[in-house]
Amino acid sequence: MVPNPMNTKQQSRVSLKVDDVDVIVFWSKNPAPLIPHLSELDRRGFLYYFQYTINDYPLALEPNIPSLDSRIKTFKLLSGHVTPLRVVWRYDPIIISNFTPIQYHVERFSQIAEELKGYTKRVMVSVIDYYGKTDRRLTQLEKEEGFTFTRGDELVKDIVYLMKEFSSIAAKNEIEIFTCAEETDYSQLGVTPGRCIDTNLMLKCWSLNLKYKKDAFQRPVCLCATSKDIGVNNTCKHGCTYCYATSNCEIAQKRFNTHDPNSPVLWGIPSENQKLPKIVEDHDSGQIGLFPLDV
Repeated sequence: MVPNPMNTKQQSRVSLKVDDVDVIVFWSKNPAPLIPHLSELDRRGFLYYFQYTINDYPLALEPNIPSLDSRIKTFKLLSGHVTPLRVVWRYDPIIISNFTPIQYHVERFSQIAEELKGYTKRVMVSVIDYYGKTDRRLTQLEKEEGFTFTRGDELVKDIVYLMKEFSSIAAKNEIEIFTCAEETDYSQLGVTPGRCIDTNLMLKCWSLNLKYKKDAFQRPVCLCATSKDIGVNNTCKHGCTYCYATSNCEIAQKRFNTHDPNSPVLWGIPSENQKLPKIVEDHDSGQIGLFPLDV
């Protein structure tokens, strides 16, 4: 059961029967707690791959995630379990500031790419979107921590330079590079528009010949295939300042503490008199049963 993020009393049902799920896509900054359970997913016949975010930001931006060395070690362990093709490295969001200038990103991207050479086949990159809640928190960092974030035309100019550098670094480390939901096409720099939920990748991984249909509920620049997000906002404890899915870290901690593994909802327990919505099968209209899960 999945709550509507705008009205948690409204809930929809998503079938997680193996026959109803084509592929599960996990998004994570720290999938280590899930690794011991992957064998169960394998036994049950689920197909899955990971979008694994690894940046190297100051604590003010990412206060509660494991060390870079630890995350790289986890990446390699995960890659060994599911193969490099099924662990996509994400270097996002790209945030330009006085503490994270252009050269900072060139050096960090190069360092991480060299570590992950042979452990992944592709990297997704994207530039920060200054959503309302994100902008408010980053503006607070500017007032309290001395940050100065690059926005507007200056950011555009910096990103063009970075994409060119990233393309060269990725190629050197035998990693394909794609953008995620970017309005600007950087193909001429060697960075093509990509899909996080990608039927072409599924074809490579499992010879799944799934019909591609762009998800109509995503932004126009998002090229992901039709999917169903079963994540829930305000359930992540990482506390990243730029996050758009967690607006209140205290609420996230409380929801983590009160999480019930036996509930059909990621957080919360449906009331006894709540009528469960009917599961709608929509295979004919292009719904291909891809269910991303935020971890």
